[in-house]
Amino acid sequence: MKRSASAAWSGDLKNGKGQISTETGVLHDAPYGFRARFEDGPGTNPEELLGAAHAGCYTMALAAGLGQAGFTADHIDTRAVVTLDKEGDGFAITTVELTCRARVPKIDTAAFDQIAQATKLGCPVSKVLKAKISLDAALDN
Repeated sequence: MKRSASAAWSGDLKNGKGQISTETGVLHDAPYGFRARFEDGPGTNPEELLGAAHAGCYTMALAAGLGQAGFTADHIDTRAVVTLDKEGDGFAITTVELTCRARVPKIDTAAFDQIAQATKLGCPVSKVLKAKISLDAALDN
């Protein structure tokens, strides 16, 4: 399976403008730029998109892991906070903080924690990232 996305840019770094699109068309010429990335400007940015991808991947993988253990979630909600820090002359994504809250009937905390942590390691987006990835996963009761 292969999926694609594209980005276009015009202008210099600070004043230029870009558009991001996905193969599926969910994003079509979505604006992004310096202000959206480093300030509070309009549009999206790579870190936000990476966070959405990681949260979505983790949530689907957790549903799969729960299913393999015989559980079905009523609800899973995952948030990913991606941190971009200055490193030397450039920038690096240094952390991804996953926060997951799930409502899963008939599961105990120990079983949920084991599946949640295994999912953090096994999620395809987690595997591709070299950043430190933290996870705060808990059941909603």
